[in-house]
Amino acid sequence: MKRVGVGVLVLLMGASASAHSFGFDFGLFRDAFLARNARTLFGLFGTVGASSQMSLDAATIEADPRKVATFAKRLRVDVVSAEANLGANVDMMALWPNDVHPTHLIVCNEQGTTEPGVQRIALATGAVETILTGTNSCDPAHRTPWGTILVAEESGSTGSALEIIDPLHTTGVQYDRSTGVLSGADAGNVALRRALGHLSYEGVGILPNGIVYYGDENRPSQGTPGGAYFKFVPTAPWAGGAPITDLDDSPLVDGQVYGLRLGLRSGATDYGQGTQTGLGTWVAIPGSFDADLRAAAATLELTGYYRPEDLALDLEALASGDVRFCANNTGNESNDLYYGEAICVTDGTLDQALANTATPEVQLFVVGTPQLAMMDNMAYQPGRGLWILMEDGDQLQGNNDMWACLDDGADEDLLSDGCVRIATLNDLNAEWTGGLFDASGKRFYVSVQHNATGHGIVLEVTGWR
Repeated sequence: MKRVGVGVLVLLMGASASAHSFGFDFGLFRDAFLARNARTLFGLFGTVGASSQMSLDAATIEADPRKVATFAKRLRVDVVSAEANLGANVDMMALWPNDVHPTHLIVCNEQGTTEPGVQRIALATGAVETILTGTNSCDPAHRTPWGTILVAEESGSTGSALEIIDPLHTTGVQYDRSTGVLSGADAGNVALRRALGHLSYEGVGILPNGIVYYGDENRPSQGTPGGAYFKFVPTAPWAGGAPITDLDDSPLVDGQVYGLRLGLRSGATDYGQGTQTGLGTWVAIPGSFDADLRAAAATLELTGYYRPEDLALDLEALASGDVRFCANNTGNESNDLYYGEAICVTDGTLDQALANTATPEVQLFVVGTPQLAMMDNMAYQPGRGLWILMEDGDQLQGNNDMWACLDDGADEDLLSDGCVRIATLNDLNAEWTGGLFDASGKRFYVSVQHNATGHGIVLEVTGWR
């Protein structure tokens, strides 16, 4: 007689009784299967079994910054930089000048206006230099297809976006938030991008034609809907070619901003609380240039989420000419046991997204749990197509962790086919942030924010099959 697999056995048992009544927990079996097959499914030689309960002191981490975290077996960790002048709250990062042969990281520092706002890190030496000061909570940092850096502030309804050209030769620029004035010898290399509007910037995704998707890192309050998602469509789309040499040639100079509102039933009036997934429309924001987009979201009753955080483009979909991005909504772990979720958004083809003729769709991708909770940053791994989720939790189960999640396969649901823990921090006050891969998908850079040393730590992780 042929041997019957455990999965088949469970299905057979289900005909007469639940699997649990036979002492079999399929959820535990699934988790163990993912871990045992990590090499095939995730390109890893193992996983991390549980969140760390350690909280190392500053001296221990200073002596060897790699000890700030424990990674899955055979993942090699090197220190990119842990210099004393590296911003204490390094957040998102961009590789420069490209993802194939980068020489630098351009990073945002999520601190106040008197601290460095944007810095560059030399990958060869770890040396740190400050490009721009004056931002309040600089969070997203992304390289654009036309060869500039887009950064922005996570600063409520006053958060602004700025664009930087030639970031390796831009140093010591001062930004005055109250006037919008930029000063310093290299001030001409930085421009305020008012066309994107104002909100608490967090996740940003930039398409090759200049479309920008972004969310407002906002939570619900006394009936308000929380943070909305937005789409900027440039007046002059980027058609490709050599990097620009003048900021006036950027697609971000002018355009129209749209906000996402789900619910198409009854003439697209079936929107509001309870309609957070499914089909919707991109609603034009009147007078979107220099607009308070948080106020516009309330007025236009856009769909809200609990603290939209980072987002990442699906590069496989993009290579096929389609638009898909996934994003984290943090949730509220300690007060409400709302563990957050990751969602995925589709917006038709590149041409349809530009013409704004696609019907946007939002579906759940990862549902938060007491273990995988309050997901903040997100990275897409080229080649394997994994999604890396980084926690910014309240440590109910231990330290913040990093997870690798499979994309959805050919099964009947639309959710990730499974996630495994690949790293855990050894500092109870720290959080993962800014993670991104190079073009090969084999080299991963990540920041450990709020760590015990009082300055930034950026790590490089290799070892994926």
